[in-house]
Amino acid sequence: MSKKILLLAGDYAEDYETMVPFQFLSGLGYEVHAVCPGKKAGETVATAIHDFEGEQTYSEKRGHNFQINYDFDAVNTADYAGLLIPGGRAPEYLRMNVAVLDIVRAFDSAQKPIAAVCHGAQLLAAAGVLQGKTCSAYPACAAEVKLAGGNYADIAVTEAVTDGHLVTAPAWPAHPAWLRQFVEALGAEIRI
Repeated sequence: MSKKILLLAGDYAEDYETMVPFQFLSGLGYEVHAVCPGKKAGETVATAIHDFEGEQTYSEKRGHNFQINYDFDAVNTADYAGLLIPGGRAPEYLRMNVAVLDIVRAFDSAQKPIAAVCHGAQLLAAAGVLQGKTCSAYPACAAEVKLAGGNYADIAVTEAVTDGHLVTAPAWPAHPAWLRQFVEALGAEIRI
């Protein structure tokens, strides 16, 4: 089985939801290809830091530059074991890219693990892969999950949910549960 993971990045993807999974999965020995439409290896995307500071929704601050390490146009979905979709504002515009939606659909039809967090559910909804699936997301995306035929999982911000090959969570505080469930879906075993 492949030890490659595809990470769909874009400008203003949530910083933690991009960098932490990239580093975590790399640390486990996966080769993580971070790609963005229109970007080549070595170029960067701007990230955003979303925080929960007591207002009705999250606040946003400029995050780090995240380096793309693989060319989007070179992606062959058959080469990968799984797909990772960070949240933030990137999914809002990535969902309008037909090639991005085709990538999501290819992973779904091959039943390969897909991990999406926060607003990443926008890509799942736009790709039409949520019909009958239980999916968590940032609460503001609940309507999109439901309109796409999915069952919105209203879970704590620290939890994640797995439905078949789909692993989702509401936001970055769920990293421990979300990444553990994704690694399990990939068939890896972590021993302590």
